[in-house]
Formats: sequence, structure tokens, C-alpha cells
Amino acid sequence: MLDLFALAQLRDASPDQLRAAFAQLCPPDSTRDDRIAMVRSALEGTFGPTLRTEMARWIVDHIVPVRALVPHHYQHLAPIVRDAMEFEVAHLSAERLAVKLIEQMELPAATRAEARLLRLISKVPGLQKLGQVLARNRHLRPSLRNALSKLENGIRDVSATDIRAVIEQELGPKIQQYGIEISASILSEASVSAVLRFSWRDPESGERLRAVFKVLKPHIPACFAEDMDLLHRMAQHLGSKHAQYGFAPRVIQDTFRKVRQLLEHEIDFTGEQRTLARAAEAYRNVRGIRIPRVIAHLCTSQITAMTELPGTKVTNAARKLSPSHRRKLAERLTEALVAVPLCSPDTAAMFHGDPHAGNLLYDPHTGDLGLVDWALTESLSLDQRRHLALFVAMVTLRNATAVCLEIDALTEQPLRSAQRTMANRFVAGYLEALPLATRPQITDAMVLLERLALKGVHFPGSLIMFSKVMFTLDGILRDIHGDTSLGPRVARKFVERWLRRHVPVGSPLAPADWLNIAVNGLIYGGRVLVDLEHKFFEQHLASPLPRSLALNNQ
Repeated sequence: MLDLFALAQLRDASPDQLRAAFAQLCPPDSTRDDRIAMVRSALEGTFGPTLRTEMARWIVDHIVPVRALVPHHYQHLAPIVRDAMEFEVAHLSAERLAVKLIEQMELPAATRAEARLLRLISKVPGLQKLGQVLARNRHLRPSLRNALSKLENGIRDVSATDIRAVIEQELGPKIQQYGIEISASILSEASVSAVLRFSWRDPESGERLRAVFKVLKPHIPACFAEDMDLLHRMAQHLGSKHAQYGFAPRVIQDTFRKVRQLLEHEIDFTGEQRTLARAAEAYRNVRGIRIPRVIAHLCTSQITAMTELPGTKVTNAARKLSPSHRRKLAERLTEALVAVPLCSPDTAAMFHGDPHAGNLLYDPHTGDLGLVDWALTESLSLDQRRHLALFVAMVTLRNATAVCLEIDALTEQPLRSAQRTMANRFVAGYLEALPLATRPQITDAMVLLERLALKGVHFPGSLIMFSKVMFTLDGILRDIHGDTSLGPRVARKFVERWLRRHVPVGSPLAPADWLNIAVNGLIYGGRVLVDLEHKFFEQHLASPLPRSLALNNQ
């Protein structure tokens, strides 16, 4: 058994010293199950809390070092990332933590941090989902991006036998009734589910059809419940230190609450089945976009049966396409994920909230794009879409005053006087700091939105999710086409859809909105020149050019 001296040395231990300490727990001739049981016993024993604390610190400092994973662009977030990882390890159940510790010890000493991270978050659906969201972030180191991209369609933490057992238990006599024949291998895995192909006999036509089962992994209910509880407790722990991280009060708790609510949709299979029907209707008349069709009589609360969409992961498919076809694919992605929901005639327009590359399938034979996995969705009202479009437009046109007006319109609750003053100053400073040589992008507007949220400005969860969608899409488009001009592409798709569907050009923007954008576009050059003059005088004169002369206030 580990003694107090050995525990005291863990914080500064080398990999060899740590293995030697674990050897006291695990005799060389013990089986893997024996080793896991011994470590679990130690975690639950008298020195368990101390062992947990030291192992958590050792992991975030040496095994999966935060300093090596957090890119320079996000170094200001390194303290909260480190504390969050340490809290997760220190409070994970003994049963799950013992397995993870043994797995880390079994990996070769030279294993890279990225590979260790994937093993560490295995069967932790909340962290796997976060990894999928971050996978296309261009600010991450290439090695980390490549590792996280494996979470898009490379998760392997369940067997086909386990999944078949769930199907057989859930469907029972229906398997024989519909002549269901299930594939022997898993087609793909997500954080909470696995997909298997099957064929079945349609009783109406007598035809044998091919389809897929999306099945809740058997370990998810227990793991997910623990993860949701951990997120709640972590929010309270990190929230109590908000001042140390530079966040406004309640920001961390509110953020974690929204994350928990969104992740809970992941295991709501019945809800996703309803959402798939809504999505099919929303994209019914959109050429080249395909949505799986639900086979209702073969669905349960743990299984969704649906038609199989042909195609491969878009980022993989793009490698084999010509530049012109990659450009067309980028246009189709922009239309599917942005233009369709924002130009929807519906009062509340639904959008896909989890468009990582593994959920986007490209069919090289038809050029069609398939959108799968509709567990995470949100909706934007017509008014929200109008103000969001104006917000983005005014950021790209560098009009700080107009940006602040749209922020007021987008918040969940009216800004207090002090908040408004803070927001106005923050927006002005943010826009001034953007390079004057290029026009700001949509992603610049989304960064501004999220930074204001961290300052305590409360935006609806749907708006924050949409910003994540835009970041994900931006990363995918860069990987596919290398083009960073997401803004013009979105604007072009807006106009194309309005013309194609004979919808008035003012929807969701009113004619006055278009006039406002046009006027700001005309004076954009003058505004940039004034900013250049201001920067010149700041650098060369003791007293800068008065900002009252700037066009930003027009």
C-alpha cells in the first residue's frame, strides 16, 4: 500500500518514479483487473483524498500538461483550464478514475500529451463533446487539432456486441417481425452513441431496405449522470474564483449551466427523433442538402432508426476534390448551416448546433451534403436573427456606436448603466485593436460576443451556441478551401436564397436596415482613414487626435 512518504513525492515525481510508486499498489504478477481493483481500493481508502489530489496535480502538470495543450492565443484561459482538469480528475468516481490511472501507466513513457488526453477523456462524454467542438479551432497547435479531430468519427470505447445487445433488448419481437438483420461491425461512434447498419423488410412494400440504428451506449446513463453532477460542482468551485480568472460574477456558473442543458439533449433520443422530422421539413426544398428520415416504428428511447445517408466526412472527401469542387462544397456548407436557418420564414428558426466534420457527409457521386446527428439544436427568433445580422454587419463596418445598439437588442436582460458604459468602452477598444489593413470577419464579431459574455453581458444560450457553430464552420471551411472570407460567402448565400425563393430582400432585414448597412458601407473607407490618422497621432504626438473627429460615432 502507498505510504505517506510516497504520496508526498508524487507531485514532483518523474514517470519512472510514479510507476515505482504504483508498483507498491500493483504487484508485477497481478492481472489488469487486479491492478484496477487495487488502485480503486486505494482511492476509496484512508489516503484516498490525498492520492486523488496528488494524482490530479501530476496529470495536469506532467501526464497531460496544460501548458503544452493551451495555445498562446488562449494563455489567458490556462489557469481555469488547469483548475477544471484538476477538479475533474480529483472528483471522478473511484471506479472510473482507477481505470484511467492504470491506462496512463500502461502507455509508453514517450506517449505524446495529445494521445494521453484522448485516453483520459475516453468514456467522459461531456469532455469528448467539448473536444469535438474545439477540433477545428485554427488557434490550436496542429498536433492537438489532429488528435481532437479523431473525436469526430474515431471514438472507440464500445463493442458491436454491446450495441447489438441493446438493440435486441429494446426491439425484442420486432426483430423477427420486420426481418431485421444487423451488421456485425460498428459504422461510427459519437460521444454518447454508436451507429450500426441494418436491413429490414418493409411490410407495406415487401421490399428489403437498408438503414442505420443510432444506439445509446450502455455505459452512458451512469457516466453521463456523474458528468452532469461534476459539471455542476465544478461550476460552483470555479465560479468562486471568478475574480482570479478575470471573469464577471456568475459568468462561469451561467456558462456551465447552459453547457449542461445542451449536453442533456445528447441523450434525449425521443427529442432528436422529433427534431429530425422538423429538420427534414426545413430542408425539404433545399437542393443538394439531405436529412436522414426517421423509421418511427423501429425507434425507442434508446434507439433511433433512420435511413442511411451516403457519403464520407467532408474534410476527408475534400482532399480528393478539385479546387472548384472544394469551393462548391464550401458554398453548400455555408448555405446549409447559416443561410437556411437565418433566412427561414419560420418565427423560430432551428439550426444544427453540432456541425463538426464527422456530422457532415459529402456524397462524391451526387455532390449532396448530408447533415446527421441532430441531438444538439437551438432556435433563433426572427427578431434575434435581424439584430444578429446587423451586429455582424456593423462589426465588419467598424461602427462601434451601432454595434453597441445591437448588443442592447441581443441581451437577455437590459444592461445596467455601468454595464452599458463598460460594453461601450470594450467594443470601441476591440474594434480599434483589429488590423486596419483588412475588413473584420464574422468570426471577429463572434469573438466580441463571447468576450462580452465573459464580462458579464448575458446573451441567450441560443446565440452563444450559434457563435460556436460559426467558429466550427470557419475551421472546416479553412480545412476544405483555405478561404477565410466567410462573411462575403454568407452574404452572397443570403441574396441567392432570397432571389431563388422570391422572398422580399428585406427579410429578415427591413428596408431601413439595408439602407443603414449601405450608408455605413459607403463611409467605411473614411472611417478607416480616420482610425489610421488617430493611430498616427497617438504614436507621434503627445496628445492624440480627438476621437470626436472620428467617423465611428456616425
